[in-house]
Amino acid sequence: MLNWEIEFYQTSTGNKPIEEFIDSLEKKTQLKIAHAIDLLQEFGLRIGYPQIKKVTGTDLWELRILGSDNIRIFYIAINNKTFLLLHGFRKKKQKTPDREIRLALGRLKEYRMR
Repeated sequence: MLNWEIEFYQTSTGNKPIEEFIDSLEKKTQLKIAHAIDLLQEFGLRIGYPQIKKVTGTDLWELRILGSDNIRIFYIAINNKTFLLLHGFRKKKQKTPDREIRLALGRLKEYRMR
């Protein structure tokens, strides 16, 4: 039974950058992401670390797809039963680049203004 809804961020022009990002990855990685999203739908924040982690100093959480790919998807809970996936990227270094966080926060701000 799924406890949470998953919503993909959509720009005001109708683009879905998260879906485009996921579609650009190889099939094996897409399946790993789909599995991680399924876990998020089923267990929400109860999944815990290392699959999810709060992004310090922001409202964001990151869904962590670990392994050789190291994919991160920033998201927030927009109500008691829905997660909004804001931004996905391939993490290459230990520290998450500030520009990736800024991009997700910009999308969140734009989403909230609509």
